[in-house]
Amino acid sequence: MVPVDDVILETLRDEGNLTPQAVDNFDVCSRSHASVRLSKMSKYGLVDRIAQGLYRLNDQGRAYLDEDLDASTLTADDADN
Repeated sequence: MVPVDDVILETLRDEGNLTPQAVDNFDVCSRSHASVRLSKMSKYGLVDRIAQGLYRLNDQGRAYLDEDLDASTLTADDADN
């Protein structure tokens, strides 16, 4: 996790399903950086990729934002669980 990940997750919580371009439109970070970060967070199970380039916050991501989940305990295969 990097600092912008929290902002991306909070934006997903507040706005709903988003593309990397939409994250850029909210001035969180660039589209390309949002794409990389969302892909990484998807691999670690914090967001779901619901279509090509479209992501949503899932229960595990909400738990992280609520400080009920320590992201350092996640592995790349957690998205499959």
